[in-house]
Amino acid sequence: MAGLSLNPTKFTTPTTHSGKPICGFNSLINPTKTQLKFPTNPSKTHPKLLHIPHRSVSESSVSVPKEEEEVADEEDDDPTAEMSYFDRETDPESISEWELDFCSRPILDIRGKKIWELVVCDSSLSLQYTKYFPNNVINSVTLKNAIESISDELDVPLPEKIRFFRSQMQTIVTKACTELGIKPIPRCLSLILWLEERYETVYTQHPGFQQGFKPLLTLDNPFPMQLPENLFGEKWAFVQLPFSAVQEEVSSLETRLVFGASLDLDLLGIEVDANTLIPGLAVASSRSKPLAAWMNGLEVCSIEADTARACLILSVGISTRYIYATYKKTPVTTSEAEAWEAAKKACGGLHFLAIQDDLNSDDCVGFWLLLDLPPPPV
Repeated sequence: MAGLSLNPTKFTTPTTHSGKPICGFNSLINPTKTQLKFPTNPSKTHPKLLHIPHRSVSESSVSVPKEEEEVADEEDDDPTAEMSYFDRETDPESISEWELDFCSRPILDIRGKKIWELVVCDSSLSLQYTKYFPNNVINSVTLKNAIESISDELDVPLPEKIRFFRSQMQTIVTKACTELGIKPIPRCLSLILWLEERYETVYTQHPGFQQGFKPLLTLDNPFPMQLPENLFGEKWAFVQLPFSAVQEEVSSLETRLVFGASLDLDLLGIEVDANTLIPGLAVASSRSKPLAAWMNGLEVCSIEADTARACLILSVGISTRYIYATYKKTPVTTSEAEAWEAAKKACGGLHFLAIQDDLNSDDCVGFWLLLDLPPPPV
């Protein structure tokens, strides 16, 4: 592994709230804006969000008269239209995971009640589906039937897994998926970016849009819990790597059979300059392989430096947060933690977790590329 820019700190147990101060990392005290290009409107950069028709794939894949094309163009801009799309250049069998959101929108129907919407896609947005529902039919049966309808309508097989991100819908999603033999998994990325785009281009343009309505099902931000003993490390350090070195680590996940996870930044529409320094956290342990194996069984989402509590927060799944490490709170350590968070923000939330035998080692036993996304506006 390329050399990490770091200085080690004792990895303390979360209950003691003690440990050696974080050392070094002065280079991030006043971080400059990196050259990361992270789209605020994914439709401008995401290849699968360009000119997507609001009609079924069977209709979009045949030639139509010019008059009908003009009508279709008007439908593309209709915020009340529903979407049913699949890119026929994509092999249906290659899509084994869907991402799903089933929630109310800041839109009122003719009864003055909030409209609910089902939004489904895959990570590449080759599959896109939306459908509105009245608020009196929201249950697992409706969701199950809708999932089956998507498969039938688009002529694609049911997925092996469905990702979701709202903990309040876990019961409904889990029941619907279980009855269809689908494994529900917490955490979405492409769908959240798509919802941001839909908020600007669809929901705010809808005639029933209500400005100022807060999301009915807000994302959980629960109080962090004590870290399970099997996830304890021995030392940790704030680190940074050029993006080119991060790419090398990601490519080694398969070649060296290390534990970890990557992100397809191309599919997410994220461009990073090779020299951009990506902030991360290095964790060392004499039992690094078992530690990495346990971590690999979790849906690791992000790491946050909580300067108020003088600790690091590990977010897992959709509603689990652990106190991953603590440090002695001083003006110096607070500044360094704030600098690390600022560097992460400057990188659009991109960061990483590296597990090693020793902080001076050139190799990783586990490597996770992570993205800390803000919650969608709906």
